[in-house]
Amino acid sequence: MRSQMLSTVLRAAARPSIAARATRSGPVLVRLASQHAEETFEAFSERYVSFFQNAEDLFEVQRGLNNCFSHDLVPSTSVVEAALRAARRVNDYSTAVRVFEGIREKVENKQQYQAYLEELKGVREELGINTKEELYGSS
Repeated sequence: MRSQMLSTVLRAAARPSIAARATRSGPVLVRLASQHAEETFEAFSERYVSFFQNAEDLFEVQRGLNNCFSHDLVPSTSVVEAALRAARRVNDYSTAVRVFEGIREKVENKQQYQAYLEELKGVREELGINTKEELYGSS
């Protein structure tokens, strides 16, 4: 029993504190962010299409959407389609509807939003996804 307690104390002492881990991981995050600073729109689109195709659960899909929509651009229709398919694959209809809300907020005007809706009409019909406007009327 005593040796078991001693080994537990030694393992705990060997682990770095949370503050030490945060300090150590800080520069890594900066380097990762700077790597994406010069990413082309095509590379960005490919990265997120691949991400959404491989997303296995709702948390991952929503995390990907948050990251994707945090950039200063409107995702391509291929990214949106992959995100919609991922949302439906993990069986979360509301996230699929919210993808369109995100697009509506990111575009500059209603015509651009309508262009996205038209471009993705076949996918929306295939997956059975209505927009918020279709569900509740214009807002």
